[in-house]
Amino acid sequence: MCDQNHLERWAKKELDRRTFGAAGLAGMAAACAPVDQAVSASGEASAVTMRKVSFATGEGTLDGEFYTSGTTPRPGVIFWPDIAGIRPAKRQMATRLAEEGYAVLLANPYYRDVAGQQFEDFASFAASGGFQTVRPWRGKFTAETKRLDNAAAARWLMQQDEVARDRGIGVQGYCMTGGHALYGPWSEDVISAGASFHGGGLVTGSETSPHRTLQEDGHYLIAISQDDDAEAPTHAGILREAGQDTAGAEVEVYAADHGFCVLDSPSYDKAEAERAWARLLALYSEAL
Repeated sequence: MCDQNHLERWAKKELDRRTFGAAGLAGMAAACAPVDQAVSASGEASAVTMRKVSFATGEGTLDGEFYTSGTTPRPGVIFWPDIAGIRPAKRQMATRLAEEGYAVLLANPYYRDVAGQQFEDFASFAASGGFQTVRPWRGKFTAETKRLDNAAAARWLMQQDEVARDRGIGVQGYCMTGGHALYGPWSEDVISAGASFHGGGLVTGSETSPHRTLQEDGHYLIAISQDDDAEAPTHAGILREAGQDTAGAEVEVYAADHGFCVLDSPSYDKAEAERAWARLLALYSEAL
């Protein structure tokens, strides 16, 4: 999972990359810029719209950004970003998901302490002591807070006109929020799918370890990076066994390193990220 050693290596790699000059950075910014026009999976051409939102959870005010397209109500998705939080790369990913026909809440996992964007990109996070900055914020995450946040987000989504109330809700998470995603169907009955990408802490000794909370009627996608698998080679098997009693659980080790799904990660691997993205869409098509 994403730890201090990962970040130190990534920070060096990204700083080395930045020596190539502003042109390279401009290219990254363009790749992560929001898309103005979209065509949904149903073929409906429309602009993706975003509005900033906030709502009470019982432990504070959760803020985020809500991405939609078209006029037809869509299945809702709770999108938890990785350790560097809301930023352009995650906005691009949320926009792309809205293009595919989903109403996407890009949620701030750190809302108990701060609101909105805190880091411009993963490089600035890694190179400026981001890990130390977010450590106390992350320290407030427990199984119960993740469950509470998913439940509050799901209830909020179901109150929005853009969300189809007769469809299930999906939750997806990356790195530290991979567990948020697997807790999804455990959090609220309306949440029917959870997708974890190079998630950390999915198998622990706790009674509320994510692998022990998988629901019989839940659908799951668990994409494990090859280096995480090398560090914990028994976890994929444990997760597969835990998923046998669910509606469906796809557990796979991908041929790329931790962070491979995230556009601004030094470990981003386009081929494996696209393969994981296709499996995400297949999950949502079946479950939502």
